[in-house]
Amino acid sequence: MKTSHSLQPGRLLKRDIKHLRQRYISDWTLFNQLIVASAVYVFFTNLLPGITFASDLYVLTGKQWGTIEVVFSTGLCGIIFALLSSQPLTILGVTGPFSVLAENIYSLCVGSFNWSKIPFLPFMAWSLIHAGWMHILLALINAHDWTMRYVTTFSTEVFSLLNSIIYFHKAVQELQRAHDHLSFAAFLYAIIGAIGTMLVAIFLSTAEKWKPLFHRYVRMGLAEYAAAISIIIFIGMPHIGDLASLDRSTLHVSTSFTPSSPDRSAFFVQFWHLPVGWIFAAIIPGLIITVLFFFDHEVSSIICTLDRYGTMKPSGFAWDIVLLGTTTALCGILGIPPANGLLPQAPLHSESLMHTEKEEILISVDGEEKVEYRDVRRVHEQRWSPFLHAGAILVFVSPPFQHVLGLTPTSVLAGLFMFMGEQSLSVNPILYRFFYLLTPTSELPALPADVKSYRGVQIYTIVQIVVTVVIFIVTLTKAAPAFPVLIIILVPIRLLLMNKLWDRETLRFVDAWACRKGTPEDDKDLLAGEVNEKDDPGPRLPEEAVKDV
Repeated sequence: MKTSHSLQPGRLLKRDIKHLRQRYISDWTLFNQLIVASAVYVFFTNLLPGITFASDLYVLTGKQWGTIEVVFSTGLCGIIFALLSSQPLTILGVTGPFSVLAENIYSLCVGSFNWSKIPFLPFMAWSLIHAGWMHILLALINAHDWTMRYVTTFSTEVFSLLNSIIYFHKAVQELQRAHDHLSFAAFLYAIIGAIGTMLVAIFLSTAEKWKPLFHRYVRMGLAEYAAAISIIIFIGMPHIGDLASLDRSTLHVSTSFTPSSPDRSAFFVQFWHLPVGWIFAAIIPGLIITVLFFFDHEVSSIICTLDRYGTMKPSGFAWDIVLLGTTTALCGILGIPPANGLLPQAPLHSESLMHTEKEEILISVDGEEKVEYRDVRRVHEQRWSPFLHAGAILVFVSPPFQHVLGLTPTSVLAGLFMFMGEQSLSVNPILYRFFYLLTPTSELPALPADVKSYRGVQIYTIVQIVVTVVIFIVTLTKAAPAFPVLIIILVPIRLLLMNKLWDRETLRFVDAWACRKGTPEDDKDLLAGEVNEKDDPGPRLPEEAVKDV
């Protein structure tokens, strides 16, 4: 057996720093029109969901966090990662799961922790500081090697479905607040505006399939900026005709570069004023934040560098986790929500940078080697697109651009939430397997030869849906801050329990990621192969070769 080096402290970190030095200069030498277009595209796909979460955070954190805090965090952390990360394709922003976590921590501070003694921002600052050193510790002990090899698509699909449900729930919450504060006529229009924003965005997102209508660049532009176009339409519509007389609720923004809360004058938290007991108590939410961010960021980094994107340069998971821990602690001190890897935006970033290259290959013809060229699809691996998009977002902390954001009706944000939920749900395999439950057996597509029937697939899908609903219900209770832990618990459940309830072939069909090279289940296959080989009277490997396996 090969000797494992996983327990050597700092091993991955040293390797990542070496790889970063090797690739850094070349990351800045590539610049073209596609990179600019990608930066513009990612700007919209990151800023718009961010301000949507900002609207929700402003209400549910007692005005402690709002639009300017979310924009400031997204731009600042994005620039830091564009300049210093090992994998610049990863996109950072404030996520829905963290928003849910922060809102529940705030409610605990106000209710269970006694608001007069335990202020939210200092407590959250210490939670993020603790999360920061925990991230660095995970990097030092090479956590990537002995954690992510156990994560399968069972857990990631549940996490993705949970995100979709959270998006739809946030939309309902926005409309409920509109019902409480607007006249009946204005509320009816808010519903129309929300549904209209979603439907127009969905319609435009399919523009690339409209061929032969319009030039392909027009279709591409409509599809890539579907959400932005829809939002602009429904921001302007309330100012037309009789609609202008309706009262409306808009996104709250700052009129200067100051925090949203009237009680704060600067982006700095005096975190040392928190009682010592609560400083240590903040370790618990810090650990939960670490679990959420580590899982989220690692999966995001993996997805944006899949084989289909043809990445050639080395990534650096350990170094990026150190950097994430640093920015998380910095955000706590500044009193802004931390940003981490975004699951939808990271692969979208890679998709927007895909291009065709000519690859030179050697072929043998009649004993002679000849050079042949073939087209391959690859992603532009560089730092300009994340740097430009994050810089553009950071510009929106200035008062003039904050005013522009302040024109956005909250009903439009509700529509954007629904659009994000639909887009996330539409690519989740759980949805398609759910349709199998509603499809007559005779109409179902053929299964691989080694999968006996759809029964195991259907039960597997029902379990995923039930687990997701249970976790979502937990997010609505006082136990909500613990929901990232439930996501992580799914990993050993999948590997230790579900193996005994489903046959191997069915799990390979629905959860193939668990069977990739280097995983525990892959090791079991090798062991099974060795056992079968002992029963085989055929030729044996030489002893020296066996030692090297």
